[in-house]
Amino acid sequence: MKHQSNLITMERHNIGRRLIIATTLAMLLARSVSPCSCSAAAIPEEPIRIGHESQFLFDLHVVDNYWAIHYKRQAVQRVFHQPTKHPANPVMKADSPSYTWVVRDEKAGVFRMYYQANVIIDGSGAKDSNQEVLPDAKGKTKGRKFRTFIAYAESPDGIKWTRPHLDHYPGRKPKPNNIVIAHSEHPMIETCSPALLELPEKDRRGYKYTMLYRGKGRGAGTHGGIRAISSKDGIRWDESSDTIVAHLHSDHPNTISYDPLRDEYVMYCRAKDIYRAWGDTMIDTGASRRVARMSSKTLFGDWMEHTRPQTIIIPDEVDNQIHHNFYYGMPTVHRAGLYWGFLENFRMNDFIYTELAFSRDGFQFQRLPLRPKLLEYGEDGEWDDTMIFMSPAWVEVGDEWWFYYSGWDGPHGTPERNGAIGLATVRKEGLISLRGPKGGGVVATRRIIWPGGDLAVNANASGGTLTVRVSDSKRKPIEGFNHADCKVFSGDNTSHVIAWNGRSLNDLNGKEIRLEFHLKDADLYTFRATR
Repeated sequence: MKHQSNLITMERHNIGRRLIIATTLAMLLARSVSPCSCSAAAIPEEPIRIGHESQFLFDLHVVDNYWAIHYKRQAVQRVFHQPTKHPANPVMKADSPSYTWVVRDEKAGVFRMYYQANVIIDGSGAKDSNQEVLPDAKGKTKGRKFRTFIAYAESPDGIKWTRPHLDHYPGRKPKPNNIVIAHSEHPMIETCSPALLELPEKDRRGYKYTMLYRGKGRGAGTHGGIRAISSKDGIRWDESSDTIVAHLHSDHPNTISYDPLRDEYVMYCRAKDIYRAWGDTMIDTGASRRVARMSSKTLFGDWMEHTRPQTIIIPDEVDNQIHHNFYYGMPTVHRAGLYWGFLENFRMNDFIYTELAFSRDGFQFQRLPLRPKLLEYGEDGEWDDTMIFMSPAWVEVGDEWWFYYSGWDGPHGTPERNGAIGLATVRKEGLISLRGPKGGGVVATRRIIWPGGDLAVNANASGGTLTVRVSDSKRKPIEGFNHADCKVFSGDNTSHVIAWNGRSLNDLNGKEIRLEFHLKDADLYTFRATR
């Protein structure tokens, strides 16, 4: 094990060196690509009706331009802010858990965690119905180590978790028996990869929660594939509501989001219907570890009857430079007008890390040119030193976003590894900011229709200043709303209300305007119209 640990440490250093080369390549590629090529699909019609949602700036959807006052030596830049691992980590380590999804039930006063419990098979190495043949450290193959079920834990504070003994499925492991998704009449069918769906009222069917999961194992038959099941309390899941969504062997965390602009459901999965679909006539089975997209106007019913997965993201030159030539998956949520994709970069058959990808249309995703990890690996020998899978479904707690993730202390290509669940936190809406330099910089929006209310900003100007000018479509300042009229903000606040000599932007309700933020050594994350 010490020899294997040393090899992993050496490979980490090699990856670091290659990542420096890849980062340089990424910057060169970013310079050689025109600004329109990466964001053309997201350019909106103007004026934009922004409503009262927070407006994220980093993808340039609502931003028309930004520049530094001293533009020869300084620049306004996008800055990535990596979440911080919680000191109590790992917060849950029973059942070698993975692929977690957490929701906060404020009415009940609890956090609810759904996770894939990886239950050790008796006499690990024995053949199993759903066997994976994986090499061990000596190159020998072993049988599958785990059987999987979706289990439940709860917490009053999101940090200290307990596993209640529910015993919904008597006679099953683990102990306590906290399995919540299984099949009463088919004990050999396994369940995995839980993802709660954020549904419009019309598709709730009277339930509080609906979960996407995958059924697998011996005799799964019509009970296999990607499925949806619902619950009224999050603990008892109604087997009669269980329905197929796609008969597709997409063996990773699949997710579905509702897109209100298109009034359709969008799934991110693998195209396993044509890649790794074995057949005698194929020269090669192809690479299935890619990100594919499916969509449907209706959630329930087999999507495969009217559509097929389409590959939308393939590893590029930067990924190839560090030999991460595969994606394990891309769990995704659709919030505040953005698709937030948590792209799982995979180096066959060991390291996996998670990176942010984002899109307005759900087809063309952008990635930050420097490709920062959402979380760094743990130090060598720690519980999350080799693989990290982050859940995209952050939980908002006060002025923070809480991200739960599963980590492993061994590579993907061996069952000799242990998993646990951790927590990482970041400022609310704070993954990426636009930062003005010391000499000052300007971020100018596109033409927007102001919906009424005050202007609130999520910004950190504790080391500098922030002011806002309101102008017309031609950038002519509107009287009383110039920078000189604006009360200077020099604090750090996720919801600071801007005022101009006692005036409110509510005075311009329904008007077409531009906002021009002057940032001097300050970070701007979002802005919004208050209600």
